[in-house]
Amino acid sequence: MDKQIIISIGREYGSGGHEIGRKIAKLLDIPFYDRNLLDEIADAKNVDAKKLEKYDEAPSRMFLSRTVRGFSNSPSVNIAEMQFDLLREKAAAGESFVIVGRCSEDLFKEVKGLFSVFILGDYETKLDRVMERRSLSAKEAALAIERHDRNRKAYHNHFCNGKWGDSRNYDMCINSSRLGVDGTVEYLKDYVDRFIKTL
Repeated sequence: MDKQIIISIGREYGSGGHEIGRKIAKLLDIPFYDRNLLDEIADAKNVDAKKLEKYDEAPSRMFLSRTVRGFSNSPSVNIAEMQFDLLREKAAAGESFVIVGRCSEDLFKEVKGLFSVFILGDYETKLDRVMERRSLSAKEAALAIERHDRNRKAYHNHFCNGKWGDSRNYDMCINSSRLGVDGTVEYLKDYVDRFIKTL
């Protein structure tokens, strides 16, 4: 791709944001980043990626962590900062990519080629998707949605000036329940193609 494009996807749990991001990246033939960033970090630090996963996009425990001279004793804060640094390196090198979460709409707000979208969904649609994907009961799926969104909000709001899910912080907010995953992908791909022409 001649022009740098960074597509930032914020999402509610169960909205299909991860799948939408992956499909857009495939259509544009650019890298897709999500939890796979941990693999790169684990390789660089020579640690097991599985040990890092529980701290991925996890809120910091404010009363149990502290920062001294810019260094934190919170694993979740340190993992977040390592991901931010890795993403900044990729962007500085001119790489185009799709990134899910990781405060990316705030991280790259000065990048001309940033397109940020927040994907939400109708509650029943999200509940059905989580039940199907994770083989959970309705009650278990409801608890999972509540827990994941609470954690994402806390994580995001800890590191960013803007609030998670606030439409003013994104170029677009879209309800994936209206068009479905593939319809949402098609709509966003058309928007991105038009956006690239303006760069």
